[in-house]
Parts: sequence; C-alpha cells; structure tokens
Amino acid sequence: MPPHPVEEFTSSSSWAMIEDKFSPFAKETLANLVDFARNEIEPARRVWQAQLPDDPVKRWKTIIPITEELKEKAKKRGLWNLFLSKAHYPEHGVPLTNLEYAVMAEVLGRYGQYGSEALNCSAPDTGNMEVLARYGSPEQQKKWLIPLLNGEIRSAFSMTEKGVASSDATNIQTSIRRDGDSIVINGHKWWISGAGDPRCKLHIVMGRSDPDNKDKYLQQSIVLVPADHPGVKFIRPMQVYGYDDAPEGHGEIIYDNVRVPLSNLVLGWGRGFEIIQGRLGPGRIHHCMRSVGAAQYALDLMIQRVTDPKRKTFGKFLYEHGTIVSDIAKSRAEIESARLLVLSAAHQIDKFKAKGALKEIGIAKFVVPTMAAGVIDRAMQSYGAEGVSQDTPLARMAAGMRTLRFADGPDEVHIQQIGRRELKRAQHLHKLSAELAKKEAALFRAQRMARL
Repeated sequence: MPPHPVEEFTSSSSWAMIEDKFSPFAKETLANLVDFARNEIEPARRVWQAQLPDDPVKRWKTIIPITEELKEKAKKRGLWNLFLSKAHYPEHGVPLTNLEYAVMAEVLGRYGQYGSEALNCSAPDTGNMEVLARYGSPEQQKKWLIPLLNGEIRSAFSMTEKGVASSDATNIQTSIRRDGDSIVINGHKWWISGAGDPRCKLHIVMGRSDPDNKDKYLQQSIVLVPADHPGVKFIRPMQVYGYDDAPEGHGEIIYDNVRVPLSNLVLGWGRGFEIIQGRLGPGRIHHCMRSVGAAQYALDLMIQRVTDPKRKTFGKFLYEHGTIVSDIAKSRAEIESARLLVLSAAHQIDKFKAKGALKEIGIAKFVVPTMAAGVIDRAMQSYGAEGVSQDTPLARMAAGMRTLRFADGPDEVHIQQIGRRELKRAQHLHKLSAELAKKEAALFRAQRMARL
C-alpha cells in the first residue's frame, strides 16, 4: 500500500502512530487537502503578498482576490470548516476529530493566515464560530454564525484591554450594563485581531457586567456588537515588529456608549468566563497545530538553503560549515517532540473535551511556540540578511511565533498552572514512598530472619 501523501508534510513515524485513529473520510479529506495545498495554496503565496497594496490606506480596504479564489476552490473540494468537529457541534460540524484536524492544521500552518483562511479555518473566526455554535441563541446563530460558516463575513474577539493586565481576565474593566431593553458598552480594547478587516461585521465583546459579585468569575458577560454600530471607534491597527498584518490587523478599539438590544447577550449574564474557557481551549491547540507546520516549513527552507550549490562559501556548501548540521538535527528532534505533544492534546480533547485536557493544552501552549521560534531563528540565520527581509516568509513567521508566547495567555501563566498541577501530586507521591519504605523494611526483616 503506497504511503499517505501527508507523509511529505509530517513524519512517517508520527503518522504510523495515529493512522489507525483516522476514519476513511478523514484520510480521504487529508489527501485532498495535501493536494490542494501543494497545487493551489502554495503557488499563491507570492501572489497573495503582491495583491496586498503598500498604500497605507488601500491595504485596509482590500479584499485580496487570490484568497477569495482559493475559498471558492476549497468549497468545491469539500475542504471547508474542517476545524468544527461534528462530535461536538452535530448541527454545523464536519465528521472529523480534533486529532484528525490536528494533522490538517499542521499542513495549513506552512502557509500562514492566508492558507487557513482559504478553508475558512483561520483565527479569530474559528473560535468565534465555536462560541456561536455552542452558546449562541437560534437568532444569533442565524444572523452571525451562518454567514461566518459560509465565509461571507469575518469577525473579531474583543477581550484584551489597554492599560489593564488582561491576561488575568478578572481585571477587565470594560463596562457592560443593562439599560431598559438595551445593553450599553463602554471600554477601551486593543490587540483585537480581525477588527481591521473590511469584511469584519461582528465583535464578540467581553466586559464587566456585575462588578460587585463576590464571585469574580461571575462578574463578566459576553455581548455581540456589530462592527459598524454607532459608538464603535476603530482607533488604529497595532503593529507586531513593524508588521501591521493588513488587511486583518490587530485593532485598538473604543466602545463609546455602544447600545445594542438585550438579545445580543450571549448565554446569560455573568457567563463570560464559562464562554471564554470553552473558546480558548480549542483555539490554543489550533495555534499549536499550525505552529508545528510553520516550524516544519522553516526547516524545509533551511535545508534547501544550505544545500544550494549557488550559495557555497569558501568552496563549501553552507551545511559543511560550523554547526549547521547540528542545528538541523536539533530542529528535527524538537519538531518531532512538539508534534507528539500536540497530537496528545488533540486526542485528549476528543476523549474528555477541552476542560479535561487542560494539562495537555497548557504544556503544548508554552512548549510549541518557543520550539517553533527557535527553529525559525536557525533557518533565518542560514539565510543571512535575506532571512530578516520581506523576501522570505521567515521574518513574519518569527514575529508571529514570538507573539504567540503571550497570546491566549502568557507562557508564565501556563507554566505556573502546570507546575501547581504537578505539585498536587506531592501527597500521593509521599504516600507511595512511605508504602515502599515499609515493603523494603519488611523484605530486609525477612532476609535477616532467613539467615538466623
């Protein structure tokens, strides 16, 4: 039986370990995706870049034509909304497990935002669609979820605040209050991904609705706000190491007495934390899946560079100099290790849902972006000055990976959570050690008695 084409993108050993967990539909879809990636997405990389204007005004009004063409092709091939598992979202989902999608997301991770967007699998829309599919009312789903699922509009998740340590969401200060039959929102947000896109029609806003509640996890609520609603003020796009990530961007937003109907409240008053925990778990692991793919792509670029006969220096291939062979080996080992972490987390989500896989998600969240950033940095070094320029994707990839170390929660938060979780095992370990000591002592007594 010939090898599955995905082995071109991932390791044969990883695939051999999980292949029997893939349904026939998943294997067929994965092969379809690999073909689409090779023959449609990959050739479009430079075209996508060329179709985004340099003009600082036009680039925020541009819907990139090649992306829309890829979306239509992906729909026709059935490669659409692959992230949404039918097991968790029977009405809207695709019959794929998180483990099956993990491998597909790794393939898409090679192509950055435009690759995932081509299949309607890009953040922040993926998490927002999950919020609406899981918690939205029938009216909210009809108005917002269906157009998002169809790829007709885009959306933003508005949580992070300027001047507030909002990695601890209990600190969020945006005011959400009821006023008769309306909800009034006032607040100052930033790093709101997707808010700059001309197709963005919806902000999912988190804010404080019950500041006096003794339970700090019941103080926050989630409200749906149309992007063009009166009082929604887009201040500026934020930059990441000089990249503005147009046309999607990461906006700074002020909500100035924004008034929306009560029906725009999601799930109920004080349910904000419940909603974001349901959203962030899968979203974090999707980022990790794509990051493994990005690291693999960076390693591929590095290998091509150091074996290019046109790039010889002092009569030698680049790989014959210094520590490059060692760097390649380290990169391979780190990618393999991180991939197994991600696959394990995806499998745990399938078995126990995101809440039951917090340990695995947390470990992957702080290990994978750091790994990918290291691999990308080595690849950049092999390219010299070209590696930090716009002529390769490596510099943009490096900026994205560095950002992921605090997006969806800083590394330090996840490290602390995992460390505290491990410390909870201490009592049990002491108990086991004491039991072992008793058994050892009994064996020594028995040995002494036998010699008497």
